[in-house]
Amino acid sequence: MSDRPWLVVGLGNPGPKYAGNRHNVGQMVLDLLAERAGARFSKHARAQAVVAETRLGVLPGGAPGPRVVLAKPTTYMNTSGGPVSALAKYYDVPADQVVMVHDEVDIPFDTIKLKIGGGEGGHNGLRDTSKALGTKDYHRVRVGVGRPPGRMDTADYVLRDFSGTEKKDLPILVDDAADAVEMLLTQGLLAAQGKFHVAKA
Repeated sequence: MSDRPWLVVGLGNPGPKYAGNRHNVGQMVLDLLAERAGARFSKHARAQAVVAETRLGVLPGGAPGPRVVLAKPTTYMNTSGGPVSALAKYYDVPADQVVMVHDEVDIPFDTIKLKIGGGEGGHNGLRDTSKALGTKDYHRVRVGVGRPPGRMDTADYVLRDFSGTEKKDLPILVDDAADAVEMLLTQGLLAAQGKFHVAKA
């Protein structure tokens, strides 16, 4: 693996109005990762994003984990690609060392899935990122928020806060997603999939 840093991006919308939305769970995960690393976000000079440069996790054998740039775009979700592309260029990060952490309606709440490449599943933040990077071959840590009930529009659903019941389990979901990011970076995609792609007892 190269000495280039990983770029880990938490998707969401800016401002307190959206902070608790399902659509912002990716940014919740980034906040936890920064907290774990004792890192603080600051405004980036060349991209519409706040970033924190740090190391994440521990490698097998006990060495510190890889260099990481944690990033939260300060644009709206639908225009996430510009900041991601700008940061990838600035830090010289190849697409396969970009990790997008995002909400996923196609998997149940409290479930984490990981993949590299593939479709965007109607997720506008991912769609814009694929367009800006010129490839779909980046990693995704998909944080399950479940499907909207009844005939509720998906866009309305993801722009609502988690339900009262979900909020009780949300810290566990965010913690699991942060663990998944760390495992992806320190042990690889297959190891992370092996741990998180199993049904919970």
